[in-house]
Amino acid sequence: MLKTKDKYSLEQIRDFWTEQAKEHGQSYQASWSDQNAIDLEIREIASRLQDGDKVLDIGCANGYSTLHFAADKKLQIRGLDYIPEMIEAAQTSLSQCASRLKSTVEFAVGDITSLKEVEQAYDKAVVIRVLINLETWENQKAALRQCIKVLKPGGTLLLSEATVQGWQKLNSMRKEWDLPQIPMPAFNQYLDEEKVIDYVSSDLELKELVNFSSTYFVLTRIVKPLLAKASNIGMDAAANPAMEWNRFAGLLPAAGDYGTQKLFVFQKRS
Repeated sequence: MLKTKDKYSLEQIRDFWTEQAKEHGQSYQASWSDQNAIDLEIREIASRLQDGDKVLDIGCANGYSTLHFAADKKLQIRGLDYIPEMIEAAQTSLSQCASRLKSTVEFAVGDITSLKEVEQAYDKAVVIRVLINLETWENQKAALRQCIKVLKPGGTLLLSEATVQGWQKLNSMRKEWDLPQIPMPAFNQYLDEEKVIDYVSSDLELKELVNFSSTYFVLTRIVKPLLAKASNIGMDAAANPAMEWNRFAGLLPAAGDYGTQKLFVFQKRS
């Protein structure tokens, strides 16, 4: 059985993300330190957005991904996050780049477990690493129900989240090479793929489960630390996500099912 760190409460999780917002402001690091993984995620989701879509980006953090989508396609996109400091940073970024965007964009404070949006108003809902920050499966189910509520019939839920299955698979390969297990962060509760798919099945049809991060995770979480051991550069250097090795890994096509981060593509039943 893989071990996890002692879990944060919802209050501690909120405090953690508030501090991230204050420390990192408009930087991608407000949501994750691994920019190359974020870029992979953005490309995968953006490829499933189309000009004219009305999009709700739920749990948008400081709007880093939202504004990339808005620059790529002609969308009506609304970003929500429950941390006011994140939304303040998003508004600042929007004011600085609005003239370069193809989309109309707005940001507001909002909680994925209790959305105030009009029902069946959106063509696409984007959720990036949000459910894993809700502490329990009960909270995650409440969030999924809210996502379903705001989608039009036939609309698409693009859910990019870390999964237990991907995490376990990656650690199984690490174990084969005598590398220590990667723990689940204390502020996260990774999704069980089967439970999620089964829970939403009456309302949503799974169209794809995309292992977009598999090659990247194998090269950066397994091959890279092994190279670091062999070359004596040290594991601290190997853990640096800003290295050229990571950028190179992010340019390669995905293969296998070893990535912790996966994209669920659901379509709402009519």
